[in-house]
Amino acid sequence: MQFHKYHALGNDYIVLDPANFPAWSEPDTAQIRVICHRNFGVGSDGILWGPLPSDSCDFGLRIFNPDGSEAEKSGNGLRIFSRYLRDSGHARSPQFTIETPGGNVTADLQDEGRMITVDMGQVSFDSEAIPVTGEPREVLNEEILIDGQTFIFCAATIGNPHCVIPMVKVDAELAHRFGPALEIHSNFPRKTNVQFLEVIDRQNIRIEIWERGAGYTLASGSSSSAAAAVAHRLGQVDNRLTVHMPGGQIGIEIDPACYAIRMTGGVTQVARGELQSEIFSVSV
Repeated sequence: MQFHKYHALGNDYIVLDPANFPAWSEPDTAQIRVICHRNFGVGSDGILWGPLPSDSCDFGLRIFNPDGSEAEKSGNGLRIFSRYLRDSGHARSPQFTIETPGGNVTADLQDEGRMITVDMGQVSFDSEAIPVTGEPREVLNEEILIDGQTFIFCAATIGNPHCVIPMVKVDAELAHRFGPALEIHSNFPRKTNVQFLEVIDRQNIRIEIWERGAGYTLASGSSSSAAAAVAHRLGQVDNRLTVHMPGGQIGIEIDPACYAIRMTGGVTQVARGELQSEIFSVSV
């Protein structure tokens, strides 16, 4: 049972190619939890299950969080999967399309896949699309109460839900302290990814991330896209900017007419090896 491990700015994923798992229609929750576990498995922020057949794109992909839930889209996951497609010989062109449950994207590989640009799709602030409870509206600069503290938040989707909280300064403690409660807040029927946002200047922002189903995360492509779009929608940044995270930097370009996002960032190959079936004798 072969696996391939990569990281994108410290956000690490394991690629499982269905061709190497003929007995699996997909990994189940127990298998995902063990494989992603940092002590009992290989350890990762999620599993990329593909390539899969697709009627609309060159390749199909499903993305699983470490708790066994499924993510609609992941920017870092898409860049990692794109690098795997190139490394494995599945992709013979530097540009191709990928279908995800959160929408179709186009990947463009440079430097032998070490740097990848992904057209992530359009950001929406519409409450029904995200979704956020309440009457239909753009979710911008609203109040939310967490652990006795009131925050101002904006919400967005780029195929998966995001709660962006602008702050004067951000740090990891904010994400660890308030992220878990924000993720499952009743405002968000499908839970949410959380970003604490600091605007550095017109071309730079900093975020700290609590990822739905994964927890504290060093970097995230979809989080970078959502936070950059929110900062631009609030008039605080230009349409080309750099997102700074604990794991590194991602470049974001926003089409101001429709909030379509182009994301550029690096990918690093970590390891490849064989999963042993005896790891599944442990429940985590």
